[in-house]
Amino acid sequence: MSNEATNPKKLPPIITRRIADLETFKISDKDTNYFAMIADPIRDQVPFSIFLEIFEPGGKTPWHRHGNAHEMFFVLSGEAKSVCDGMEVQVKAGESFIVRPGHEHEVINVGKDKLYCLTVMLPNEDFAELVRSGFRVTLAPEDIATITERR
Repeated sequence: MSNEATNPKKLPPIITRRIADLETFKISDKDTNYFAMIADPIRDQVPFSIFLEIFEPGGKTPWHRHGNAHEMFFVLSGEAKSVCDGMEVQVKAGESFIVRPGHEHEVINVGKDKLYCLTVMLPNEDFAELVRSGFRVTLAPEDIATITERR
């Protein structure tokens, strides 16, 4: 069976993103983190979500859990603490952690500067939809400088 028979809408074989292409959202006014969308099922028709997640100094996620999704955080810049079912781990730039499905957790920026994480959800489990239900924000010049190493 041809690819066109199983997928009537022709998709490009490679998805590329530039800084200017990143749609950035904050889920609510109360949140201290925001998400620059790199790839997600809504925009790209992929089964996962990848974000650049940025935490303000002292910022954190609300306590939450994912029923079926693994969530991976790779720290690009800054220092994080993850608390999950009573276990705590601290990670810094170049380190990562994965939260398995079904475990209540939070991620906290414990550094003095912003925390930048590459965050992956697999499967998406409606997370991209939640992020996109928030409101758009603009990446700050310091965010762009950190991401592109133009300091």
